[in-house]
Amino acid sequence: MATIPITTRGAEKLKAELHRLKTVDRPAVITAIAEARAQGDLSENAEYDAAKDRQGFIEGRIREVESKLAAAHVIDPASVNAGGKVVFGATVELEDEDSGAKVRYQIVGEDEADLKLGLINISSPIARALIGKEEGDTVEVQAPGGVKHYEIVGVSYV
Repeated sequence: MATIPITTRGAEKLKAELHRLKTVDRPAVITAIAEARAQGDLSENAEYDAAKDRQGFIEGRIREVESKLAAAHVIDPASVNAGGKVVFGATVELEDEDSGAKVRYQIVGEDEADLKLGLINISSPIARALIGKEEGDTVEVQAPGGVKHYEIVGVSYV
């Protein structure tokens, strides 16, 4: 089984989701199924059908999260010493060479990515262009809006 890179923050988030699914969501759906069964005829019971569908979703998500955690290779970005190179977990400050606008991204795993928070997926085009580069390098990124050129202004491991 291949390992999946994930930051410590991402692993904790998945563990918290798994705990919630097992201790809150699963018992709640079991109660909902029991209440729907008590109403009688199950063949025309929309509440029962909805609760069973929800149970299937919850059980599927539990299996998915457990699988991801089992395959996870947890990386603490603060303990990474890549000598200034952009690697998984690195926080990179970029300057758009055309507009001069600065952006800051951290390269994270697929489950952690959230562009609004500046967390980009390691398999995204911009992350792939940045990996292995260092401060002062220029990267070319094929974006949906066309080719973008960025200068790496800073690399940190936070």
